[in-house]
Parts: sequence; structure tokens; C-alpha cells
Amino acid sequence: MTNLGSAVLNPLLALPSAPRITYYDDATGERIELSTVTLANWAAKTGNLLRDELGAGPGSRVAVQLPAHWQTLGVLLGIWFIGAEVVLGQGDCDVACCTVDRLGEADAAVGQMGDVVAFSLDAFGKPVPDLPFGITDYATSVRAHGDQIVPERAPGPALDGATADDVLAAATASATAGGLSAASRVLSSAPWDTAAAVVDRVLAVLVAGGSVVQVAHPDPAAQARRREAEKVTAELD
Repeated sequence: MTNLGSAVLNPLLALPSAPRITYYDDATGERIELSTVTLANWAAKTGNLLRDELGAGPGSRVAVQLPAHWQTLGVLLGIWFIGAEVVLGQGDCDVACCTVDRLGEADAAVGQMGDVVAFSLDAFGKPVPDLPFGITDYATSVRAHGDQIVPERAPGPALDGATADDVLAAATASATAGGLSAASRVLSSAPWDTAAAVVDRVLAVLVAGGSVVQVAHPDPAAQARRREAEKVTAELD
């Protein structure tokens, strides 16, 4: 059976130092770039956290209530490494990964028995301050987990009920339709809040061998310079 995390990352590891996501936040001036191997390590650490600390695995449903961010990409791939399902939006979930402003949504997604992982999304790894009891702080907990992982060999559904094979096929078709290739540097400030968005705005770029330039709070005055500096070849709405 196809492990979606491995299926996406393994071909990319032929170029371990190539950039895979370059993240800007124009509101803070933040710029972070992850190579293939660094992205794979973050995904592995996240998968190990979810599996070893929270008991997630095949058949588990993980609500992802996070913005389009470099950490979110590691979370998606980490969930798929352990064979669990990414759920976007509300649902009957076992774990929810959320920003602190969405704790109420996360509680609704997991009910009384699920686990919530809160993200500060801080560039320097600062934890979320004053978290309620029982909520896992991602920045603190993920440090304790290894950056290598044994991918799940019998994964469950991958993305909002779709199998890994179906998601890969959709991403490949999207990449072909968009003319994406290993030379693609794709600029976007659009959210990743639906299954179609994850497929078209993230996975299509990666399965083509390209890289994502994701911008939060984009400053229109900075975009022209950024296109040139990042050698952008395509843009997504």
C-alpha cells in the first residue's frame, strides 16, 4: 500500500539540499527556507510525536487547523508518514493540530476523548504561553522526537477520505495541467484549507519536483522584487 509521505518525499531526496518550501511573512519580515532533507526531518519528527506520544496511526483522523505555513507542510507529511488521515475542517477526529486562536474549533473536532496539539508557529521555536492543562505544545514536544521515521506500511485514508493513491493521482494530474516541473518555483499566498487546495497548491508542486514560495500577509510592493529574487516561474491564486 502507498505511504503518501514516502511517495512525496522519497523522489525529492535525490536532491537533498534543494529548496522545497520558502516561507515569507510580510507582516513580521520572516523568511524561512526548508531543503528536502530538512522538510523530511520535520515531517519525521512530527510523525513520531503523533505516533509515539499521542498514539495516532492508521485509521486515526487528524484535524489540521493551521494556516499555509512551513510547519504545516511538515505536519501534513508527518501525518501521512504514520498512515493517518488529514481532515480539513470539523469532523470526528482523534487529534487536532491548531493555532492558539482556534482551540475552540480543535476541542469541537476531537470531543472529550481526543488530543489537541497547539502551534505557536514561532520562527524561533517559542512555545505557546499559558496553554490550558492537557493540551500538547508542539514546539516543546517535537524537540524530543527523532528526525528519522519508519513509515507505516498499511496506511488508512490519507486526505478527507481519499486514499494515498487517489491523492497522488490527483496531484500528478494537477501538476500536468499546470505545466509544473522540477524547475518550477511556485509563488502563492492562497490558503491550504481544503483538500483541493492541498492537492493543487502544495502536493502538485512537490510531485512535479518543484518548490513552493508561500507568502503570508503579502505586501504588494514586495512581490515584484520577490519574483525576481526567488526566480519564480509560476503563481497560484
